[in-house]
Amino acid sequence: MKKNKIFYLIGSLVLIIAVAAGITYAAFTDKAKVLGSTFSVGSANLMFLEDLAMGTDPRNYRDELAGPTFENIGPGWTQDYLVKLISMASSRITVSTNANYETANDPEDLRSDIFVEIIKWSDMNQNGTVDEGEEISVVGKKTIIKWKTEGFTLGDLFYGQTMGLILRFSAPSISESKQGASATFDFEFNSIQS
Repeated sequence: MKKNKIFYLIGSLVLIIAVAAGITYAAFTDKAKVLGSTFSVGSANLMFLEDLAMGTDPRNYRDELAGPTFENIGPGWTQDYLVKLISMASSRITVSTNANYETANDPEDLRSDIFVEIIKWSDMNQNGTVDEGEEISVVGKKTIIKWKTEGFTLGDLFYGQTMGLILRFSAPSISESKQGASATFDFEFNSIQS
């Protein structure tokens, strides 16, 4: 009996030492942490330069511009409208353009007779006017209807880059029945992150 008590006492002591060693062993742990992870969503911000000769001063950036007024349109008429876009997007964007209108604002269907030709423009001397040698390439030419339904893809821009465009409007022919007609159209420039 005494032997059993000794074995029981030794077994209990071994068990207590093993448990104490296990607790001590488990107490040594460590962690590595990544703290304060921040996620920010990018933007596809596209803006206009209001004063074409002023350059990329932030005071010159606009989301909207007042549209031009074209008067005395007749067969063979043509007139240019200049635009400079700037990307304030956080990454590369692809730029496109469409016309936008409501049929009620064009009751005589001038949208079928007026064309827009879009030409890339590099204002090398930054004077805000198209000088010889500054027309780079023709993007395409469409009626206002096709500009609305098909649009134009203008290419890519990165943050801070500008894109100069000549919008060359023309009316090769207008029927006599449309004398005195008027219409209102908006031009939209769109950007999508690419």
